[in-house]
Amino acid sequence: MNTSVNPVNPTIAAVATAPGRGGVGVIRLSGHQLLPLAQALSGGKTPKPRTALYTDFVDEHGQILDNGLLLYFAAPASFTGEDVIELQGHGGPVVLNMLLQRCLQLGARLAQPGEFTKRAFLNNKLDLAQAESVADLIDAASQSAARMAVRSLKGAFSRHIHQLLEGLINLRMLVEATLDFPEEDIDFLEAANAQDKLANLQTQIQQTLLQAQQGVLLREGMKVVLVGAPNVGKSSLLNALAGDDVAIVTDIAGTTRDTVREQITLDGVPIHIIDTAGLRETEDTVERIGMERSQQALLQADIALILIDPREGMNAATQHILQSLPPQLKKIEIHNKSDLTGEAVAEVSRETLVTSGQTLFSDADDLISLSAKTGDGLDLLQQALLKQINWQGESEGLFLARSRHLHALEVAQQQLNAAAVECQQQQIELMAEHLRLAQNALGEITGEFSADDLLGVIFSRFCIGK
Repeated sequence: MNTSVNPVNPTIAAVATAPGRGGVGVIRLSGHQLLPLAQALSGGKTPKPRTALYTDFVDEHGQILDNGLLLYFAAPASFTGEDVIELQGHGGPVVLNMLLQRCLQLGARLAQPGEFTKRAFLNNKLDLAQAESVADLIDAASQSAARMAVRSLKGAFSRHIHQLLEGLINLRMLVEATLDFPEEDIDFLEAANAQDKLANLQTQIQQTLLQAQQGVLLREGMKVVLVGAPNVGKSSLLNALAGDDVAIVTDIAGTTRDTVREQITLDGVPIHIIDTAGLRETEDTVERIGMERSQQALLQADIALILIDPREGMNAATQHILQSLPPQLKKIEIHNKSDLTGEAVAEVSRETLVTSGQTLFSDADDLISLSAKTGDGLDLLQQALLKQINWQGESEGLFLARSRHLHALEVAQQQLNAAAVECQQQQIELMAEHLRLAQNALGEITGEFSADDLLGVIFSRFCIGK
């Protein structure tokens, strides 16, 4: 029996629960006219739409493979907009594989990563921003990120983008009308208050961009690397921030021979902390490889915490490290071991130090004195990290955004700025073109203007079964 009657969108099937053993396992199918397939799986029973059917799941000979619940969702009232079947059985890998093979035997094929959600998008059950929020909800690294993902899944971000698009389309109508009736020309735009409408759109785009930048932080987090000469306390600081002994701490220089990674959460923002191998000249092959990885970590980092032992100051090893840092990297200078040096626990900005006649050893913006061993001053460092990324805190107006959303908003902002210049110079044709390009950029966020290759990249990053 082959129930895959649609060659364009064949029936797809996948295990929707996580790999491994569990109390319950779920297999999901999506396609067209799946009622015969449901009957074949249940031994001839006919499920009612959206009603759980407790049944045995059988093979082609009527032998029982498993038993559990069969849920049938008739199109279009389903997640994908097609007929959907969910088989909820026991969560053993062998049992689930047997049941999946039976679905394939009945004409389904294995689903690709994200294919269920992609079909929901193509069938207008979700727009692209909502579809991406499905993966964001699964991958959320904090409670704040999960809440924002749910808001996007429910359409909050999409509605905001559509409001911007509506204002932009209305403005385009005015400009296009002027082009259609050239005798009206600029007087028509002035009467319609087009310049103020454009200025208002520019302000809204700027606010949305700021919210999206905060949302990207919630989704992707911040990469922080600990750098410094050997034995200045990098591993101790990592352990203090993580609240656990994740790195080995000894008085022997070169103890950390590879990068050690840990994730913490500050005010809902995931912070990815990387303890790097102390950068120094060495003949040890393993330690040298660790330092090469440290250099790679620096290239991908958002902020570097430069640890300095104030008793030694700017020694040759520290000077070598500072010269190797990317110039655009944000830096916070850390004076560790305040419990030994007697230096007061404090956070001091570069401006304050310059005013008082003092200087930092590095070109960092902030200096923090703390003790990783006792934890004194750790709260100052946490606050400084959030300040470096301009974190404003979670709010109802925040969107869990992606880098591509930022790019689209930035392009729209640039086009609106260019349109404003052309409006002032009364170049209406050029103004109209910039407004069109701004609309296209915003449309990419929700998928109204999306190339097929972009969709392939987005949905390929989903897990199988979604």
